[in-house]
Amino acid sequence: MKKYVVIGGPSSEDLAQKISKKLNAKFLKTELKIFSDGESKITIKRMIKAQRVIVVQSTHMPVDRNFVQAFSLIYQARKMSSEVYAVIPYVGYAKQDKEFLKGEIITIAVIAKLFKAAGATKLIVVDIHSDEELNFFKIPTKNLSAVPLLADYFQKIKLKNPLIVSPDLFWKKKAKEFAKILNCNSIALNKQRNRNTGKLVIKSPKFPKTNFQDIILLDDMVSTGGSIVKAIEFLKKKNLGRIYVACTHAVLADNAEKRLKKAGVYKIISTNSISGKHAFVDLSRIISKTIQEW
Repeated sequence: MKKYVVIGGPSSEDLAQKISKKLNAKFLKTELKIFSDGESKITIKRMIKAQRVIVVQSTHMPVDRNFVQAFSLIYQARKMSSEVYAVIPYVGYAKQDKEFLKGEIITIAVIAKLFKAAGATKLIVVDIHSDEELNFFKIPTKNLSAVPLLADYFQKIKLKNPLIVSPDLFWKKKAKEFAKILNCNSIALNKQRNRNTGKLVIKSPKFPKTNFQDIILLDDMVSTGGSIVKAIEFLKKKNLGRIYVACTHAVLADNAEKRLKKAGVYKIISTNSISGKHAFVDLSRIISKTIQEW
């Protein structure tokens, strides 16, 4: 019996292959067919008994479809092993973690229960939107941080007096952690959003006294890019150099990339939690290490 078998979901096949190589595990490819009504039919052609089966599937766009595929793969993986690790680097619905307005459903709480129902025994996520929502999950869960990996990537870039900026207070600590690795300053903008209209307002923070030029806007995910664009509009009042965006999850919906470029972003750097041309930072090392040590 093999120690590990890795199943690569359609949304994360490349990352799954990298994880399997680091674990010296058998990699199982999936076959996917989408019917005319939008239903997914996913197939694993080989069934291999193993001590642990690792299912790797991010749940970005199309979110609902990728979740159904993830749950289906977990269900099938349970037939191969009593230990099934669900590796979901990007967790969709993670922003729906509070009842901001009366009657809103906390959808991530519903999603969390489905992992256990499908057969997952452990769950690995990366920079999920908030630590509090981990309490919704009914199986042991580890939330990994990509901040050190992102910071290491920027250490290889020749930056001019960089300043790390969190677009809101939510990632203030992460911005400080990132800045410590680069030995530079960080700030967090005080972003306030009207829950009814969605309008964003930024209140001015205290800027460091030292001169800065290059800006690295750091966030867990960039969806439509609205918060980043608002932050750039605010920061452009200062004397800036190049503007970088560093994020764990580059969702980039609704022409977000074009919007960011138009706002003045020089380069977008993300992890391969979502595959694409901006995925310069590989998560396979920290994920495989977590699997081995857990």
